[in-house]
Amino acid sequence: MSGTKVQYVLTDGVAVVTLDDGKANAFTPALFAELNPILDQAEKEADVLVLAGRPGRYSAGFDLATVGASNEAARTSMKLGGELLMRLYGFPKIVVAACTGHAVAFGALLLLAASHRVGARGDFKIGLNEVAIGLMLPQFGTRLAEARLSKRHLQRAVCLSTIYDPESAIDVGFLDELADPEQVISQASEIARGYTKLSGTAYVLTQANLRRQLVKDVLNSIEEDLKSVTVPNQ
Repeated sequence: MSGTKVQYVLTDGVAVVTLDDGKANAFTPALFAELNPILDQAEKEADVLVLAGRPGRYSAGFDLATVGASNEAARTSMKLGGELLMRLYGFPKIVVAACTGHAVAFGALLLLAASHRVGARGDFKIGLNEVAIGLMLPQFGTRLAEARLSKRHLQRAVCLSTIYDPESAIDVGFLDELADPEQVISQASEIARGYTKLSGTAYVLTQANLRRQLVKDVLNSIEEDLKSVTVPNQ
């Protein structure tokens, strides 16, 4: 379909959802609107979800032209983003991220929302650069970072906007393992096939015990939290 930025392929219980806008996979309200129904489909049909990017780009985060238009536009995009992250973090299926390249800002947060993360080897940048570009990282970001990143790296990663290469990103907590760039999606899919053997019911109940309170807290506070978001020069 012309204009489609999200591809969906289901094989042996593994749904591979690939983001590809032909550019940097920057998130706009239109991309959120396209992705959520596909996640609905994966939730109904699949045992495990693989969320992949395009070659060299996982996601550059929010579309800066959209976010920079006004404070209201920034808050709208961030609300959609926070809701998507909490959906993935609490998703009733295992989520494997196939990080095919650069993953910054919201793109890095997508990695934190996944259960298992495979990253591409190479000269790629991974990290949370919000403070560096003058944006507050909302609670959906700071809470995910607290839950998933190494305590040794938390301050530098979140407040000091440190950017990491894929190898360093494993120690920090953004990634779990690496693959050659052309093998990232296939390796993530193979891992996902292994996870189809786990009990879905046991996974959902155990994950709920681990993640439910964070999801509840973030969703309950997101409107109030985003009132503090301002765009530089607005």
